[in-house]
Amino acid sequence: MINEIDAKILTILQRNARTSNAEIARQVGLAPSAVFERIRKLEEKGVVQGYSARIDPHAVELGLVAFTFVRSNDRPGGIATAELLAEIPEVLEVHHVAGEDCFLMKVRARDTEALGRLLRERLGKIPTITSTRTTIVLESVKETSELPIALEEEAEEAASA
Repeated sequence: MINEIDAKILTILQRNARTSNAEIARQVGLAPSAVFERIRKLEEKGVVQGYSARIDPHAVELGLVAFTFVRSNDRPGGIATAELLAEIPEVLEVHHVAGEDCFLMKVRARDTEALGRLLRERLGKIPTITSTRTTIVLESVKETSELPIALEEEAEEAASA
């Protein structure tokens, strides 16, 4: 479980990974050296897995979002198809799902024509795929990678409820 100070540090880093250690220290009430050490330990434990920049998809002409359900004839538990899907740059997420379909992908493309080409040319070349179902997003109300980090006492309260 993450303690309260680490949770605050993680929340700050998720909002802006470029926040200086001095600023984080000011916000959590620690010395910058202590914050640096905590972040280093969070990185070593794999809690912090990396840092990245959020880019406006429209600025790089990838404004279309779609979700595609994929059925494959992989053996049960097989992920060969998922690995091939994950290699496609426009595929942002691949999830192995329960239900009628095998995988759910989040895709970004320039427009519907580019999406159609991706489905026909890239997915069409994967022999294990038996069918796809795609839903195009008209408007995104919320899109984030920020995790709601629960503090120890919040997790304990939720568990006892």
